[in-house]
Amino acid sequence: MTRFALTLEFDGGPFMGLQRQAHGPSVQQAVEEAVLAITGEETTMHAAGRTDAGVHALAMRAHVDIAKEFTPFRLMEALNAKLRPSPIAVLACEAVPDDWHARFSCVGRSYLYRIVNRRAPLALEAGRAWLVRQPLDAGAMHRAAQALVGRHDFTTFRSVHCQAQSPVKTLDRLAVRREGEQVLVEAAARSFLHHQVRSMVGCLALVGLGRWEEQRIAAVLAARDRRALGLNAPPDGLYFVAADYG
Repeated sequence: MTRFALTLEFDGGPFMGLQRQAHGPSVQQAVEEAVLAITGEETTMHAAGRTDAGVHALAMRAHVDIAKEFTPFRLMEALNAKLRPSPIAVLACEAVPDDWHARFSCVGRSYLYRIVNRRAPLALEAGRAWLVRQPLDAGAMHRAAQALVGRHDFTTFRSVHCQAQSPVKTLDRLAVRREGEQVLVEAAARSFLHHQVRSMVGCLALVGLGRWEEQRIAAVLAARDRRALGLNAPPDGLYFVAADYG
């Protein structure tokens, strides 16, 4: 039995999320079915993150265990062939030790949230970014975001369906910058709560629009109450960027 680490890129639009779901297709299901078609083996794919419906990945790390002999390159090529036409690509594949785990060995996760800030509708980026038509003050958003960096109780920014045992997380980085008509939000932490990034981005957007004062972000965090949340950003603009294994 060989454990293969995979690096996956995918468009989350057609899927109900990364994990298998009873009510629709998932990235996990697509990869596991591709492995079955290639090897005749049933396997379980484990991933570094659990992305929601509509959330994308630039480099999601995952692993599968396969008994049949394959070189990593041959397995990668076979998976990419079987995954077509699903919008999933295996960017890299390598054999790893049996005690390496895509989720439990991961010591850091990074996300990017893309906002397109313009009046015109999205022609090429529909489903892959959040369109905000009113002008956003990225500088104000960045300053407000710093209140969320560090170890806090993020109950306000946590989905009511979150299964994490504790709402306390340490946010290592939350940065906002403008690049032309794009406003980019970068978040890094060991792990995140369900909807945490989208909830933080939604509230920062209210600051950027001038509807909230910058200081309100700290007050909303301190409330530890989901009812204090101003806005949950849509999944379209969220990308899993990287998993860190130290």
